[in-house]
Amino acid sequence: MKTLLEKYEYIKEYYDIVSPILNSEEFQKRKQWRHHGDTTLYEHCIKVSYLAYRMSLKFKMDSKSVAIGGLLHDFYYKPWMENIEKKPLLKKHGFVHAKEARDNSYNYFNEYMNPIIDNIILRHMFPLNIIPPKYKEAWLVNLADKIASLDFIEKESLAKTFGIYKKGK
Repeated sequence: MKTLLEKYEYIKEYYDIVSPILNSEEFQKRKQWRHHGDTTLYEHCIKVSYLAYRMSLKFKMDSKSVAIGGLLHDFYYKPWMENIEKKPLLKKHGFVHAKEARDNSYNYFNEYMNPIIDNIILRHMFPLNIIPPKYKEAWLVNLADKIASLDFIEKESLAKTFGIYKKGK
């Protein structure tokens, strides 16, 4: 079992990797963008990034690329919840935001980009976007994104869906 000091070291290493992005003016704007439920885009990206980072350490993967790719996986241009324009299904946010996030990441954080981070961002919506991730790190962020996205589902609703809800509890 890890000591508190060892756990803190993970947090420090993680912060050293992501702080230039996290503290940038452009990334800070995401604190105002609602993502799912009461979660902001900023919070969601940190959850995905840190969860994937911790798993990548355990599985001896490229943890730096995982941390950065996880942080930038939803770094799209504008708040999607504000978009009221009618679009065809394949032009809607879920299908296009990965490419937008990747392009925006190159625009703002080109010096951090590499083929693994590119693939993490571009393929994080698999299977909605039908081309699967190429790297194990991209698969890991894909999984972390799905896990973090469950936060917005009410636990009672989820329990009812799986038939394990007990009235009065």
